[in-house]
Amino acid sequence: MSAIFEIKEKDLLGRIGKLKTRTATVETPLLFPVINPVNQPISCKRLKDVFGCQAIITNSYINKKRFGQKIIDQGGLHKFLDYDGAIMTDSGAYQILVYGEVEVTQKEIVAYQEGIGSDIATILDIPTGWKVTKEEAELTVAETHRRAEAFFKEKTRDDVLWVGPVQGGRHLDLVAQSAQIMGKLPFPIHALGSPTEVMENYRYDVLADMILTCRKGIPIERPLHLFGAGHPSMFALAVSLGCDLFDSAAYALYAREGRYMTENGTWRLDQMDYFPCTCPRCASETPEGLRRKSAKEREVFLAEHNLYVCMAELRRIKQAIRDGRLWEHTEMRLHAHPALLSALKRVCDSEDFLEQFSPRAKSSGFFYFDSVGLARPEIVHYRKRLNSNYQPPANAKVLFLVPQTRNKPFHKAPEMKKIRQLLRMIGEDLASQIHVCVYAAPFGVIPLELDEVYPLSQHEATLPLDIETINYVASQAASYIKNNGYTGVVVLNDRKLWKDTVKTAVLAACEEKSLYFAAQDTNVEGTREMLNHLADALRKGLSSN
Repeated sequence: MSAIFEIKEKDLLGRIGKLKTRTATVETPLLFPVINPVNQPISCKRLKDVFGCQAIITNSYINKKRFGQKIIDQGGLHKFLDYDGAIMTDSGAYQILVYGEVEVTQKEIVAYQEGIGSDIATILDIPTGWKVTKEEAELTVAETHRRAEAFFKEKTRDDVLWVGPVQGGRHLDLVAQSAQIMGKLPFPIHALGSPTEVMENYRYDVLADMILTCRKGIPIERPLHLFGAGHPSMFALAVSLGCDLFDSAAYALYAREGRYMTENGTWRLDQMDYFPCTCPRCASETPEGLRRKSAKEREVFLAEHNLYVCMAELRRIKQAIRDGRLWEHTEMRLHAHPALLSALKRVCDSEDFLEQFSPRAKSSGFFYFDSVGLARPEIVHYRKRLNSNYQPPANAKVLFLVPQTRNKPFHKAPEMKKIRQLLRMIGEDLASQIHVCVYAAPFGVIPLELDEVYPLSQHEATLPLDIETINYVASQAASYIKNNGYTGVVVLNDRKLWKDTVKTAVLAACEEKSLYFAAQDTNVEGTREMLNHLADALRKGLSSN
């Protein structure tokens, strides 16, 4: 645990944490509204007192060019901006991306950030950009690393939290290399650089890969900042993948363009008839009335509304982390746009990493909607532990696979009571050789003796199941049979829910291992007859069938 960053709650890779700066201790996930002292629609004091913004960010390079020594002479950045919360400063690296260069050296911008009293400050890295070649990207990564190593001889203050950016852009091997190198240097905070153009091109799948690659390379206990993550529709994605800090100028830039944010997208004021939001601004105005106001009044109104939406979304995310429902919240948000949902599907490539750091148990169950959720940590954790840690009862010869019931835990369901009655009819000795398990979405095979272990009974799945989920359960059933030493398998086939998919997969596994196999559609008489045949087979000694 970092001395400056204490994790209080976590879910997936998202954390509620306390970040201690020189000026204030702030709570993450945290949004830094970008401040432009020349044209700022909401005063810094109002940002803190009205909107509850614990921290802000401003560009030290632009401030140096416009105000120079004036900020230092007036007592530092906090007094200059009339803000007593934590202040982060960027180094001007984004201007390199836009204009190709900046008129300052790293040593100068480091000294300036120390002089104006930044709480969190950034080295002068070289952003990779979106359209650059692999060779050009390699140069930006190498120069960023060179400057990162030189920085520790250039800084003079130890009470500033310095940010070590990770570069590489869409070239994931370079992001991985950069993260490994930066992670070995003693930066208290890291940042993923160059995401803005990725988001502008709606390549949220690439962004997800970049975040996960970066997060895997840097120490897990260090907070990760995502530069330019301005829209609330993607906050949940970023938090779920391990981002703790964000900065946004979008609340103000969108307002200047007449754009109205929602947690699911953006509308244009000139096309709106109603305000869907109930924030203090929207509750007292209509779109038509706002359009009649001056351009400046419209800008301030929209900037404040946009910021209300951003702050509200972060509070929802924090509550979702606390409730253990960050996956559900993220999945709901990412259905707002196909490009966002594509990003969630990329998570399956890193499901083991998410499972490693997500809580093993939670205070509530979860909702399973479709096969996108197969990558969630609870399902991955169960699959891995069943394969590595579980052994059937020593006297179990036959696996009896029963379809999931509506009631949970499964062993208390009325259907299971009937099955126990039928097993008693063939005699206690033979029944003890039959191991009853349930095949259920989204987990696969669930031994009845485990069905009260979290979250096997603490979940709800959407019915009817999608074909990907059915295929997953069928493959897990086949794997379970191959990995355990049964001499036979019998299946109750719920054709309405599962079609014949599970039965077919089980039959193939039994044929591969030369096991006894029997199947019966779900009905009492058919099940009784199948068990009677099984009893005869057990008395004679099972053979493949």
